[in-house]
Amino acid sequence: MSTVTSAERNSLWVMALAGFSSMVSMRMCDPMLVVLSQEFQVSTGEASRVVSAFAVAYGVLQLFYGPLGDRFGKLRVITLAALACSVFSALTSLAPNLSVLVFMRALMGAAAAGIIPLTLAWIGDQVAYERRQETLARLMGATVSGMMVGLWFGGFAAENLGWRTAFAVVSVLFAAAALLLVRKLRRMPATAPTEASAPGLLASFGNTFKLLGNTRVRQVLTVTAIEGALVFGAMAFIPTHLHLQYDMSVVFAGTVMMLYGVGGLIYSQLARRWLGWLGGERGLVRTGASCIVLGLVLLAWTHQPVLGMLGCFATGFGFYMMHNTLQTQATQMAPHARGTAVTLFACMLFFGQSAGVLVMAQSVDQGWLPLAFSLCAVGVAALGWRIHRLVGQH
Repeated sequence: MSTVTSAERNSLWVMALAGFSSMVSMRMCDPMLVVLSQEFQVSTGEASRVVSAFAVAYGVLQLFYGPLGDRFGKLRVITLAALACSVFSALTSLAPNLSVLVFMRALMGAAAAGIIPLTLAWIGDQVAYERRQETLARLMGATVSGMMVGLWFGGFAAENLGWRTAFAVVSVLFAAAALLLVRKLRRMPATAPTEASAPGLLASFGNTFKLLGNTRVRQVLTVTAIEGALVFGAMAFIPTHLHLQYDMSVVFAGTVMMLYGVGGLIYSQLARRWLGWLGGERGLVRTGASCIVLGLVLLAWTHQPVLGMLGCFATGFGFYMMHNTLQTQATQMAPHARGTAVTLFACMLFFGQSAGVLVMAQSVDQGWLPLAFSLCAVGVAALGWRIHRLVGQH
């Protein structure tokens, strides 16, 4: 398992395209909130339901995709999920009102839930632990790029092309990924031993509850949920904050948010070196948490656009440094049921995100975003200390 074959490496690139599309879809609505609130004549907080609906559905469906991936094959399930995303994204572009839009976003979240987490689990099956952080970071490069494109394109399309066009374009992206995955599946050998020997489907679902009895699993899942609430909850409203506090246009705010992704790319492309420079995973956690705290404080209380840009960059760089360490922990917390374990990880991350978005939505309507960002910074400082101790116990 220490090496990855050429076929597996090619499979990773194809799955990376599906992951890229998934992240474009996930983050595309963040810079659209102001435009959506105006079109449907609701508050920005109400419009944010398009973000929380995606996150809730994404989290809930993890409970199903993990066992399905372990039982029927991760690549096969990823392919079907990408195809469903293409269909639902096309239908989303036709939504006549906010309620239908929110419902379709939930369906998109439900379908997208089967892509990135199962790709992480597939990597866990194929790559030895000592090389896994580097490999996961390469996949992260694709997902971070998707996030950056989603943030920029969402704002650009909302102001220039119409938000419906954005969802139509994403539908085409998912269709291309699904087609390539179908071709890849036809060329792959018979089902891998780890999947062919997987337990029956009902037994696989039972494994979900068994895993929760493991102390290590519960610890990783708990800090993951808190991370999702603090960081992703804040992230959903950073474009809105940039628009309100720095008087940026929706397009420019989405463009500035790309710096969040640039920070992640800089980390992901040099993951092995950062690991050595900072003295291992615990050093990554310390540095990552510190950067997130700095970034959120800058965003909360500065009024110079350049400092807001620096805040976006620092928050993204720190988040991916800390989150990639948690991802690596998740792939190893239950090797005998890795698909289920990693999808549980994603489930808790997005449950946390949905909770964070709901809480932050109250603050944006009250004009309390700076205070909310500050409280998130305090929470991240405490969370970084806890993850630092958790990683040290590995």
